Amino acid sequence: MKSFTHSIGSLFQPIFKLFGWILAFFYGLIPNYAVAIVLLTIVIMGALTPFTIKSTKSMAAMQRLQPEIKKLQQKYKGPENRQMLNDEMMKLYREEGANPLGGCLPVLLQAPFLFILYSVIKGLANVNAVTHAAQPRYIPTSSKMYHNLLTSHGQINVFGMDLNLKPFSSHSSWVAAIPFFVLVAIAVGLQYFQMAQLNNRSRKAGQAVASQQQMIQRFMPIFFAYFYIVIPAAVVLYMIVSTIIRIITQDLMFRAGISNPQKNGVKPTEKELPASSRPDKAPTDVKPSSFKSSAQSRSKAKKKRRDR
Repeated sequence: MKSFTHSIGSLFQPIFKLFGWILAFFYGLIPNYAVAIVLLTIVIMGALTPFTIKSTKSMAAMQRLQPEIKKLQQKYKGPENRQMLNDEMMKLYREEGANPLGGCLPVLLQAPFLFILYSVIKGLANVNAVTHAAQPRYIPTSSKMYHNLLTSHGQINVFGMDLNLKPFSSHSSWVAAIPFFVLVAIAVGLQYFQMAQLNNRSRKAGQAVASQQQMIQRFMPIFFAYFYIVIPAAVVLYMIVSTIIRIITQDLMFRAGISNPQKNGVKPTEKELPASSRPDKAPTDVKPSSFKSSAQSRSKAKKKRRDR
């Protein structure tokens, strides 16, 4: 098992060193660990932006298809038609380019980067078990970050916070732990806000939100809340910045009409009005029939007079 773990670690070593070098480079420009992490996050999100756009389009398509999905569910009721319903729904998804799990794509794509950043942060705070001296890993030994980590004994200090620590790590006091819990709360709140942003705009466009999508959106932040508690604050900071970037990206997409169905020429679902509430068609449909009946009555009266 140890050999397997060692081989996996050696496989990722070049990637860890690449991200460590980027962090050290940004730290050399602005000697602040939080700023370096923010700049690294911007670089990563720039690479993931095309996938974020694709995911947002897929989620908008899913919401647009809700009326059609409900029709299929009404048509293929019962367990005996379940396979037929699944086939028809998959066909509809393919034709419209929708994906029920499309909203999870950005989160899944970020998983490798979370692992990489987590490993790099742990490497930066590496301390020799015998001498208790800092031994930062994955960054150039000639970098400014390396020398500052040696001076701070491996602590990644930002405004009095060691970003290598977690909410339940050993802090100097319970007051010192509060900022770590605040970071977790901000990260979870931003995820809820991001999902509510897309749902609210879909409702304004007259579209329902898929039940599957609602369930995913409801429980995903809860899962991540636990995840944020057990990872270093530096990685939580990365998630906060990346969520803000996704929120801005979705807002720009909606304003540009990329994810707005109404601007793309797709009308919102409208309920069919009853005949009595259609002001224009009802009178035009009644008049010809009334004219026809009155003309027939006059012709019958003339025929009776001739017979007499």
